[in-house]
Amino acid sequence: MAFQNVSNEELIGRDDVNDLEAILSVTNSDQDEAIHAVASNYETIFTWDYEKGSRPKLDKLYEKAKNSQWNAQTDLPWDTDVDQEALIVANSFNQGGFAAGFDITGTPFEKWTEKEWIKLGVEMQNWTLSQFMHGEQGALVCTAKIVESVPWIDAKYYAATQVMDEARHVEVFSKYLDSKLSGHYPINAHLELLLDDIIRDSRWDMTYLGMQIMVEGLALAAFGFMHQMTTEPLLKQLLRYVMADEARHVAFGVLSLQEYYQNLSASEMRERQEFAFEAAVRMRDRFLQQEVWERMGVKPSEVLPLVMQAPERSVFQSMLFSKIVPNCKKLGLLDAADGWLRVKFTELGVIGFEDWADTGEEYQTMAIDTNSKSGAAA
Repeated sequence: MAFQNVSNEELIGRDDVNDLEAILSVTNSDQDEAIHAVASNYETIFTWDYEKGSRPKLDKLYEKAKNSQWNAQTDLPWDTDVDQEALIVANSFNQGGFAAGFDITGTPFEKWTEKEWIKLGVEMQNWTLSQFMHGEQGALVCTAKIVESVPWIDAKYYAATQVMDEARHVEVFSKYLDSKLSGHYPINAHLELLLDDIIRDSRWDMTYLGMQIMVEGLALAAFGFMHQMTTEPLLKQLLRYVMADEARHVAFGVLSLQEYYQNLSASEMRERQEFAFEAAVRMRDRFLQQEVWERMGVKPSEVLPLVMQAPERSVFQSMLFSKIVPNCKKLGLLDAADGWLRVKFTELGVIGFEDWADTGEEYQTMAIDTNSKSGAAA
């Protein structure tokens, strides 16, 4: 079957996925809004088939979720003292100092003192945790939509437990930002556009693909990276709890879509490939943190070419896809429809993750014992 060649311009608004000027031109024009409305039109589906366990893997996941609930207010050591600036200094020391490995001659960084570098670290942490919080609210809304729109009772049962998980995640990131860090950031424009697209699509499986596979898959990888890097014990334990939930959420998407995609046509699979690619690019673009640079008083276009050369930056950006690519492969999205998504992920430089562990079963190894909370930070 021949497919129409859809250009990058049509999918993501630019021909070159690495066009920095085009990426930075996407900005949030409503930073002060408290309410953001997105029009959506989808069917709310009732099912009169109440046979629990007709999809055994989903039923197993549901039972696991019921036994894995934790309380954001009482199960974390909120009395932990967090000295944000001291942590920034310590992390910098462990990495060889501020701007280690960079030649900053002739750049805006050349005249920076330790004060500016510490402020940058603080702002980056505030930004990152803020985007995690906004993404978790996106997951909260999308999972509520899945409860309404998915036609299987086992999936409705599990999605209902995820709604509770996501409410807890929004709560815990908000509390950490308010009580331990030093400021919120509005939602990044690239993330907001992606969440809007996921909400607007009327097809229930697209909500799964956009949120459970793409957004949650990237979040799981990002949380794992931060959990590994941070030395702050409260954040480390918080992330460990959230990661255990997120692994189940991604597995929910894999198990549900694996069944559904077996019956889709090649053209329908191509639509989902294009959606996955668009989501991947939008999520990658948001990690340029352009709002941070603007708050620091420097032009993102001047500093980002230098920042993007950092070895740890390229490792981090590629590792974000370590969960997404193998899960897309398990769903058949890499090689369906003439292997279009395989080509696109190759262009993004992330196809090397295709044989890494998918999350369909991996969630069991990431589970925490909620009856023994002391080991959660391990």
